[in-house]
Amino acid sequence: MGTEGSSDRDYGSNNNNNNGSSTAYEAEQLAKQKAIDDWLPITSSRNAKWWYSAFHNVTAMVGAGVLSLPYAMSELGWGPGVVVLVLSWIITLYTLWQMVEMHEMVPGRRFDRYHELGQYAFGEKLGLYIVVPQQLIVEVGVCIVYMVTGGRSLKKFHDTVCSTCKHIKLTYFIMIFASVHFVLSHLPNFNAISGVSLAAAVMSLSYSTIAWGASVDKGVQPDVQYGYAAKTTAGTVFNFFSALGDVAFAYAGHNVVLEIQATIPSTPEKPSKGPMWRGVIVAYIIVALCYFPVALVGYWMFGNSVKDNILISLEKPAWLIAMANMFVVVHVIGSYQIYAMPVFDMMETVLVKKLNFKPSRTLRFIVRNLYVALTMFIGICFPFFGGLLGFFGGFAFAPTTYFLPCIMWLSIYKPRKFGLSWWANWICIVLGVMLMIVSPIGGLRQIILQAKTYQFFS
Repeated sequence: MGTEGSSDRDYGSNNNNNNGSSTAYEAEQLAKQKAIDDWLPITSSRNAKWWYSAFHNVTAMVGAGVLSLPYAMSELGWGPGVVVLVLSWIITLYTLWQMVEMHEMVPGRRFDRYHELGQYAFGEKLGLYIVVPQQLIVEVGVCIVYMVTGGRSLKKFHDTVCSTCKHIKLTYFIMIFASVHFVLSHLPNFNAISGVSLAAAVMSLSYSTIAWGASVDKGVQPDVQYGYAAKTTAGTVFNFFSALGDVAFAYAGHNVVLEIQATIPSTPEKPSKGPMWRGVIVAYIIVALCYFPVALVGYWMFGNSVKDNILISLEKPAWLIAMANMFVVVHVIGSYQIYAMPVFDMMETVLVKKLNFKPSRTLRFIVRNLYVALTMFIGICFPFFGGLLGFFGGFAFAPTTYFLPCIMWLSIYKPRKFGLSWWANWICIVLGVMLMIVSPIGGLRQIILQAKTYQFFS
C-alpha cells in the first residue's frame, strides 16, 4: 500500500507540469460548464419558494383539460367516471411523490430534468431514448393544444361579447393568441415566469368555479339523459377509450415536475423535496377543487348532451361566459409557458453543448420564436380539440404520468418483492399500460370522424 502511494508521489513529481496544465484545463471546462448552466433556463435560477411550486404545479396540471371532464364523464358513465377520476387523482399524486423523492436520491447530485433521472435509471443512451421522445410529445403536444384552446376561447369571447359582429376565422384568433408568446417566451427561466404562472393558477380556479357555478345556476336540463350518446356498441367502447385519454391529459403535470423542483434551493440539511412536496399538496387540493365539481356538476346538469368544452354548453349569462373564456385565455398563456420552458431548455442545451453555439440572446431569440411559430402553425392546421386530447393523452401522458416513475422507482430502489411498495408500483404500471394502449385508439377514431368534415385554414 505504502509503495503504491510513494510511486504515485514520484509519478506526480515527474508530471507536475502535465498535472498543472490538466487541472487548469479541467478548471476552465468546469467554469465553462457553470457558465452554460447559469444560462440554461432550468438551472439558471435556484431561489424559488415553496409556493412557487404550488402555483407552477396548478398551472401545469389544471389545464384546459378540466373543461372537457364533463364530456369525458358522459362517455364513461356515472360509476366508471367517478372511479377513473378518483383513481387518477390518487395514482398521479403517488407517482408525483416518487418523482419529488427521486430528485435528490444521490447525495450531492440533483436530477434537474426528467431525462437525467431516466438516464440514471435506465442507462445513458437508453434513458434518453425512453424519456426524451415521450416528454417532447407531451410538452410540444400541450403547447399545440393550448394554441388551439387559446384561439378558441378568444373566438368564443369575441362571439359572446359582440354577437352581431362580422365572423372572424379561428385561424386569426390563434395568431392573436400566439402573438403574446412571441413576447413572453423570451423570459429567461421558471422564476421569471412565476408572475404569469400565479395569474394562470388563480384563473384556473376562477373559470373552474364559473363552469360548475353557472351549471348549477342553469339547473338540470329538462330532457337530460345519462345513457351513452353513441348509438352503436363499437361507438360506445371507442368513446369510453377516448374519455380515458381526456382524463389522462387532465393529470399531466409530471412532465415538468423535476424542472420545477430544480428552481428550489437545496442543502443537505434542507433538501428541496420538503418545500416542493408542500407545494404539491397545496396544488393537488386545488386540483381536486377544480376537477371534481366541474366534472360531476357539468355531467349532472347536461347529461350526455354536454359539449367537449363545458363553457360552450353554457350560453348564458353572456357576460359571465365571456369572462370565463377570458380567464381560460390568461390561464393557457401561463400553461403554455410552463410546458415550453423545458423544451427551450432541451433545444438550447443541444445547440450550446453539442453544436457548440455561443450562449447568447440572439440564439435564444431565434430558437424560441421558431418554436412558437411552429406550434402556432400546427395548431392552425389541426384544431380538432377533443380528439387530439384523447390521442395525446393516452399515447404520451399515460407513460410519463402513470407508470414511468414507478418503473424508475422499482429499478433504482428495488423494493422487497410482494411488499406494499412493490404491489403499489406494479398496479400503477398495469393500469397505466392499459390506458396507454386503449385511449389513443378512441382519440384517433374521433380525429378521423372530425377530419371528414374539415377544411384546412377554415
